[in-house]
Amino acid sequence: MSTNRLSFWQLWNISLGFFGVQIAYSLQSANISRIFATLGADPHSLSYFWILPPLMGMIVQPLVGKYSDRTWCRFGRRIPYLFIGSLVAILVMCMLPNAGSFGFAVGGAMVFGLIALMLLDTSINMAMQPFKMLVGDLVREEQKSLAYSIQSFLCNAGSLVGYIFPFLFAWIGIANTAPKGEIPDTVKYAFYIGAAILILCVLFTSVKVKEMPPKEYAEFHGIDLQAQKEKSPGMLTLLKKAPSVFWTVGLVQFFCWAAFMYMWTYTNGAIADTVWGTTDVRSAEYQDAGNWVGILFAVQAIGSMLWALLIPRFKNVKTAYVVSLLLGAVGFASVYFIHDQHLLFISFLLIGAAWAAMLAIPFTLLTNSLSGNHIGTYLGLFNGTICLPQIVAAACGGILLKMVGGSQASMFIIAGILLVCGAVAVYLVKEKRV
Repeated sequence: MSTNRLSFWQLWNISLGFFGVQIAYSLQSANISRIFATLGADPHSLSYFWILPPLMGMIVQPLVGKYSDRTWCRFGRRIPYLFIGSLVAILVMCMLPNAGSFGFAVGGAMVFGLIALMLLDTSINMAMQPFKMLVGDLVREEQKSLAYSIQSFLCNAGSLVGYIFPFLFAWIGIANTAPKGEIPDTVKYAFYIGAAILILCVLFTSVKVKEMPPKEYAEFHGIDLQAQKEKSPGMLTLLKKAPSVFWTVGLVQFFCWAAFMYMWTYTNGAIADTVWGTTDVRSAEYQDAGNWVGILFAVQAIGSMLWALLIPRFKNVKTAYVVSLLLGAVGFASVYFIHDQHLLFISFLLIGAAWAAMLAIPFTLLTNSLSGNHIGTYLGLFNGTICLPQIVAAACGGILLKMVGGSQASMFIIAGILLVCGAVAVYLVKEKRV
């Protein structure tokens, strides 16, 4: 990989594998509540199932960052972690949707599903993090905004594909209902096809992207390679020395990711109730609502792709951040008031603007404030600003749901308020390179 400015297609190749990884992630995020509700989980307990994915991310991603910073081998620096994580994800994607098909009792199916979910999220996190690090490693500072916007575009394109799979399979006649406690074939086939696309995309990036050898990398980032070998501070030390951008953008992240956690957790129940008029998870209407949630999330992905193209056109990246989050807040709040399945497209297009900004802008702000030394470790640690708010939101979800009378649609009002808080917090971010 040359240290000169990269072409558009070189930037594209760096992130293309993210397309496949995001298909896996979108299948997980759109179907976890549906899967566990179908297995027999109580709605007030659904948020607790969502604690596990961010918890695993909070553990795995800093470790991937730390050890990939020290990895130099014939296959690259970040790519070995990407490849291993993807292989594990593929295997688990074939297991998770079968949690109710092995003859377990409800409790056994739940335990199997939780173990599969833990392995899936661990592997997805292991595969996902290297893409952010590759941009930090290989892309010049003035191109990072474009590089992360391309990554955001591909991420949302992957989401779009993953979200529409169950709806598409139902449309062509694959069974969208199943015996009590089992997952419909539409969901199973979505996971199988997603696994196949994932390995193809990861193979493409692994072949097309060549990482810099240590000496070239050190010259590109202005690092004293010998000094780096002599002293390698621990993660706690690096965390103490983190630039202020790490903490202020992290505060914005807290509000944003908590909001989206409630969207992932409660959209299925909210839409089934407000649009289809049912809370019975065994009904055909509930499963139809589950497929429509995939369509709404796909609309969100389209909104994100379109908005990702506009973000680089803003003269000030923080202005783009604020505008995006406020649009998302309007989108979230409107879900509560809309009872027509097609009008909800407007809500999720607006939510997509916030999602596009969340995928691109925080990493642009952070990597521009860092030297190339320990960038993987810092990005891994920064993932805590994504995972921790999801854990807190999931732990509080059941309590908040009781406070709003059990109305899952009301959780979207709370999500909108959280995004407004995130937009206000953007003004605390002060860009400064260390």
